[in-house]
Amino acid sequence: MSRELVRTFDGYDQLTVRQKKSWTEILLSFEMRNRYEVFDQMGQAVLVAQEVDSGFSGFLARIFLGPLRPFEVSITDQGTGMEALRLRRPFRFIFHELEVTDGDGRPLGTIRRKWSWLRRIYEVTDATSGQRMDIFGPFFRPWTFELRVDGQPLGAIRKRWSGLGKEMFTDADNFGVELGMLPSTSLRALAFAATVLVDVVHFENSKG
Repeated sequence: MSRELVRTFDGYDQLTVRQKKSWTEILLSFEMRNRYEVFDQMGQAVLVAQEVDSGFSGFLARIFLGPLRPFEVSITDQGTGMEALRLRRPFRFIFHELEVTDGDGRPLGTIRRKWSWLRRIYEVTDATSGQRMDIFGPFFRPWTFELRVDGQPLGAIRKRWSGLGKEMFTDADNFGVELGMLPSTSLRALAFAATVLVDVVHFENSKG
């Protein structure tokens, strides 16, 4: 069933990822486990991404490591409640990494940051086919990350303006994920998974 859930990414040309904040976070400016609701191009809720509770150690990691912390995120289907993807981020000080599996624990791929002085570049590797995709953040467009296959931009992850009140008071991030031209199901799923890593690494630092 998990492979079938991964294949549902073929039906998504665009996804909207909306971070949900609790009142505790809003009122106390305290960073808690990340949670995102995901909508398709028709505005229908299709997925939920939730940072998995890791107990007191996770609490300390959020306080002392912030956006560098290791974490796991479970991505579940809104209709069935079944897990479609599992994201695991080990601790990395510079070369950030995300391991992605399907809901049954089978490897789907890996997202790794590459060295660059000024640009934000990630390499995405499909675990089954070995196909590669680059996520490229142009220097003068800090809210945009292009999805490139063989050097060609075929999609994008874009942080969206959430409105003055939301940006000032809730710290919640919205993203648009453009997947329509990516050549495979697994690259589509990995591009969506990369949105979580992009949010934590590049935008969680500036919150609060």
